[in-house]
Amino acid sequence: MQVDLADVRSALDNDALVPCFQPIVALHTGRLAGFEILARWSHPQLGLVLPENFISLADENGLMGLLMQQILRKAFLSVGLIPEPLVLAVNVSPSQLRDVTLPDQICQAAEESGFPLKRLTVEITETGLVDNFERAQTTTSKLKALGCRLSLDDFGTEYSSLRYLQALSFDQLKVDRSFVSAMTNTRESRKIVAAIVGLGRSLGLMTVGEGIETEEQAEMLLWLGCEFGQGWFYGRPLTADRIPDVVAATPRKLATTLSIHGDGWVVSSLEAQPAQRLAQLQAIYDGAPVGLCFLDCNLRYVSLNRRLADMDGNSVAAYMGKNVQEMLPRQFPFFEPYLHRALKGEAILEMEISAPSPKAGEADRTTLLSYQPAFDEAKEVIGVSVSVVDITGRKRTEEALRESEEHLRNIVEHNPEIPWVMDADGKNLDVSSRWTKLTGLSKENTRNLGWLDALHPEDVQPTLKALRVGMSTGTPIDVEYRVKSVDGGWRWVRSRGSPCDESAGKVTRWYGSVEDIQERKQMEEALRRNSA
Repeated sequence: MQVDLADVRSALDNDALVPCFQPIVALHTGRLAGFEILARWSHPQLGLVLPENFISLADENGLMGLLMQQILRKAFLSVGLIPEPLVLAVNVSPSQLRDVTLPDQICQAAEESGFPLKRLTVEITETGLVDNFERAQTTTSKLKALGCRLSLDDFGTEYSSLRYLQALSFDQLKVDRSFVSAMTNTRESRKIVAAIVGLGRSLGLMTVGEGIETEEQAEMLLWLGCEFGQGWFYGRPLTADRIPDVVAATPRKLATTLSIHGDGWVVSSLEAQPAQRLAQLQAIYDGAPVGLCFLDCNLRYVSLNRRLADMDGNSVAAYMGKNVQEMLPRQFPFFEPYLHRALKGEAILEMEISAPSPKAGEADRTTLLSYQPAFDEAKEVIGVSVSVVDITGRKRTEEALRESEEHLRNIVEHNPEIPWVMDADGKNLDVSSRWTKLTGLSKENTRNLGWLDALHPEDVQPTLKALRVGMSTGTPIDVEYRVKSVDGGWRWVRSRGSPCDESAGKVTRWYGSVEDIQERKQMEEALRRNSA
């Protein structure tokens, strides 16, 4: 619509300008944090007229002071509808910032309504600081003295001078809606938003994302570390009579896949400033019992811990900016296929690889490697996290143990006697495979009391009696009995065993062996016949 200066003056004279309130929310909880005050013209025929139709005319003709007083006075009178700790925010134009009476105007409006200025945030655009920085500095100092908080609005769209952030006591940094609306579509906008949020957090400033229209934008801002947000997704500007409905509404929490716990979000924040977070993460990194590093998409080392550097016989500094092939030329061909798979988004966990050792003169090294791709807020791979466990010593020990077990197994298998193990009740737990060769009973069929199936029926009870006596008294067992051999005949054997592995005075295992005494029995029988 077209309006002229006379229309604007008439609106001010008739007290036709009214405040509207747009919700500001805490992104990680969805709870209401406050409202931004926006000017609207209550036109009798056209309804609420948007500010782009009259603000520039008022600003160009020196009417912004009067407009501000009218809007603030009505907004502050709504304080009863806005309980603590909810805050209000108001934007001041560049011309107002050069007006030395601005602090007095705000103070007067607050005093008339009893609104505490500690609950007011004054939003300043960068253009308001460029024309006359010294006067702007004086004005902002007075506003801070009144208790107001300061916010730098639309950061990144104008000069973005760090001088302003350094010289003025800002409390808040606002991310312009142009970046917020584009960040879900373009990587460059995401990186700009990430940089602005990171800058704000590094300076201890709260960050607010403007113009949020979709849940995806809200989630991305949250992921990037932004604390507050406003936009149509959370609510359009509304008149004062609608404020109680918004205050009473259920918080709009994000259906995010981020790791969130309670009121603190774990993944992105750690509730610390970047320098502190870096120190915390470095302590975790260096204290890890495994070698760790992070590689970018060109397989260059971005970071690594001392354990990995020591593992390879280098200093941490030697890796920075170099790629894996440069640092590990002989080992790289073994790792390369898995690294490229990880760069395509595949997680590879606990891959055992044997490769030449990076240290000269050492034998091949066996490592347990895990490659975890790292994704940005748009699910694009930005690098690979690598964990390395040197298991060379363990593998050598396992190999030596296997050789030892094999050696022992050969000794046992070639032993003419048949070793066995029983529990405290006489149930077989293990027996040499020579028992199978002798009786035809498999190890499985011999377990528990299955071994009795090989005994001569006349020898079962005497043998069990000898076992019960030995096991009840704890004295060694020595018993002779016949077993049916694989050729169908009966052979005499002698079984001897002793209690071992005592626990609190109680025998839990018996260890012994079975000896083939058929030839001895035949000789004894022959001697008896000769004697007779």
